Amino acid sequence: MRRLAARCLASLLAATGVSAALAQDPPPPEPLMAPAAPVAVASVPTPEQVLAIPAPLRQMLQTRVIARHSSREQRLQALAEMIFGAQALDMQYDPTATYTLTEIWQKRQANCLAFTLLFATLAREAGIQARVQEVDRVVSWYQDQEQGVVYSVGHVNVGIMVDGRGGTVDLDRNILYDRRGPHPISLDRALAHFYNNRGAERMTAGDKVGARAFFTAALARAPDFAPTWNNLGVLDSREGDFAGARAALENALRLDGREDSALINASVLYRRLGLVTQAQALEQRLKAAQRDDPFAQYMAGAAAERNGDLATAIRYYRRAVQLYDNAHQFHFGLARAYFLSGQLARADRELTRARSLGGSVNQQRYQAKLDGLSRLRTQQARR
Repeated sequence: MRRLAARCLASLLAATGVSAALAQDPPPPEPLMAPAAPVAVASVPTPEQVLAIPAPLRQMLQTRVIARHSSREQRLQALAEMIFGAQALDMQYDPTATYTLTEIWQKRQANCLAFTLLFATLAREAGIQARVQEVDRVVSWYQDQEQGVVYSVGHVNVGIMVDGRGGTVDLDRNILYDRRGPHPISLDRALAHFYNNRGAERMTAGDKVGARAFFTAALARAPDFAPTWNNLGVLDSREGDFAGARAALENALRLDGREDSALINASVLYRRLGLVTQAQALEQRLKAAQRDDPFAQYMAGAAAERNGDLATAIRYYRRAVQLYDNAHQFHFGLARAYFLSGQLARADRELTRARSLGGSVNQQRYQAKLDGLSRLRTQQARR
């Protein structure tokens, strides 16, 4: 079953550095538990409100999908056409639109997380087996921008099953998953993503009370959701509660010891508290995690390439390829760096590998690159 796609990547973490802290040793962290309910709880939609299908949308689904088609595969395609069709929902992408289903209907906008909840909910309503999936780490390439990439430690999409065949519905057509790939998550964890996103948006907007209310709602659904503990640590630090910040960040690291944001935020907090040894230990953990992370190595290579340091770029790209050999994008990045540094034979080898891995969608693009490289080598041989 083919993979439906469109054009966005949801960043589900607020990877914000912590604010200034006092140089004092705070009390030990509290045990892992959700924080006390905030004042602004009433402003947070309930899970039922998040996923409620508004009556007009339900009628559209019935008319355009369920009544017209009997097979689940036909309904799946009709559902995608209904969501994006100009004469139907005509949904548009907005990276800030972490909306409920009712808000999506009203505003005709959604980000990737909101779209995932919408598509999975409507698919199930239409009798299609659908579930929310999570990807731990992804890299997304933006079209026609060789360096236009985003590295995110969090992404969600929809897994579907039709007539015994599985597939994925993802709004990002240029995405590379980590080796684990998409894995199903519970509805509670999917809702934790929603509330965490909303909380991060409120914190960015300066609404600390609203941010805390949403983070509390996220942890009520999934107390083991490390990204929210990280964000709560940032919020506590901004409010001057450094003991709370330390407790929250250490909770995040107990739940996911390789989460970049928590490692960075906790090490900065430790340094500002005068806990230099602890900060250095976390910084070493971060370096070790990044050495074994092909995405982090690729992004370091891209940064070096942008700065004109091709030798360093090649070193990072080679490490990324070593760690994740079947990612055609990594081989293409290495080919580009080799080409720019005048190593044409090596560039040709990596481009050939990228073409063989890229599939039919990328065949023409990589073949054009190979043809251009071949012409250049012929011209140089004649000189």
